[in-house]
Amino acid sequence: MTEPRSRICILGGGFGGLYTALRLSQLPWEPVSVPEITLIDRQDRFLFAPFLYELMSDEMQTWEIAPPFTELLAGTNIKFVQGEVTRIDIPQKQVELQDASAMGYDYLVIALGGQMPVPNIPGIKDYALGFRTLGDAYRVKERLRQLEQSLAEKIRIAVVGGGYSGVELACKLSDRLGERGRIRLIERSSTILGTSPESNRLAAQAALSEKGVWLDLETEVCQLEAQALTLRYKGQEDRIPVDLVLWTVGTQVSELIQALPLPHNSQGRLTTNTCLQVMDFPHLFALGDAADCRDATGQGVPATAQVAFQQADYCAWNLWALMTQRPLLPFRYQALGEMLSLGTDTATLSGLGLQLSGPAAVIARRLVYLYRFPTWQHQLTVGLNWLTQPLFKLLQT
Repeated sequence: MTEPRSRICILGGGFGGLYTALRLSQLPWEPVSVPEITLIDRQDRFLFAPFLYELMSDEMQTWEIAPPFTELLAGTNIKFVQGEVTRIDIPQKQVELQDASAMGYDYLVIALGGQMPVPNIPGIKDYALGFRTLGDAYRVKERLRQLEQSLAEKIRIAVVGGGYSGVELACKLSDRLGERGRIRLIERSSTILGTSPESNRLAAQAALSEKGVWLDLETEVCQLEAQALTLRYKGQEDRIPVDLVLWTVGTQVSELIQALPLPHNSQGRLTTNTCLQVMDFPHLFALGDAADCRDATGQGVPATAQVAFQQADYCAWNLWALMTQRPLLPFRYQALGEMLSLGTDTATLSGLGLQLSGPAAVIARRLVYLYRFPTWQHQLTVGLNWLTQPLFKLLQT
């Protein structure tokens, strides 16, 4: 009688979860030890989040940045289940879904990612829109379409948060709306992109200035109404008209993860060892926004897509090593730099000894991210589309 195959359950189909699953399917398993790999996500599509802003400017289409999981996993031994996780029973090694179904596991990877926190500010929950998911992007595009079709002379948009998301979004919106747009970027600290290299910060400031984006530093949001926003700057409050407010500030761990009877840090992220195993639970792995991880040097790592990419390789390898009685590898994070899109015709890139800005950075950014797409088939399809688009546009003129 053959032994049942080990079951690996991966929660979350973002950069951490999907790339862990794909890497697991590529490792050299013995025929008798190939595990059952199940990937669970509440959406039916993977989202390549760094390109979400390109939907706002119609530079890219949904199929390019959000391919279906079934398409990405075709030809692998990975089973995809679409569903929302409502409970994780650690003692029973079982995951429960919203449809009341349950799934057992022997090894669990928690990569559910973060979510946008809703601050306790009057009106934010009722009138502001987030920008984190594909659904968020669709809602923002629909609201923009309504505003563009209106008779209003100017379209007034406030983007709250001067981090990566806020800066990239403000630049794309300015390019989309042109002279009709009145974009302001609101940041409570004294600078935008506080953790970025100076070259990227200066490039972003120049792009915002050139595009006419109004920058409100050291400014806090006090209240949001249907068509007005109240801001506080150095103790003084000012109520300004606004058509759309986009909230891009912060990330938090889901209540589901915070409620687990597992070691957490003060932000609710699961505490792991350097091999990405949850402390005292060697069969549980956590990565991405869900994990409080230190790498092999003892340094904490940021909750970014770049980190999740790299963690996925280590997570898959360590699962394989654990199941085949081999030594595990401590995670070693390599900071590869950062890239920002600053509109449809410019970007900035800093890392690995390189500093680029302008159209050259636009091309470099696209090529780097194309290489990071999850499968070679999707890389090929999207890459060919990018190459042929200029030709089709030329033939249509």
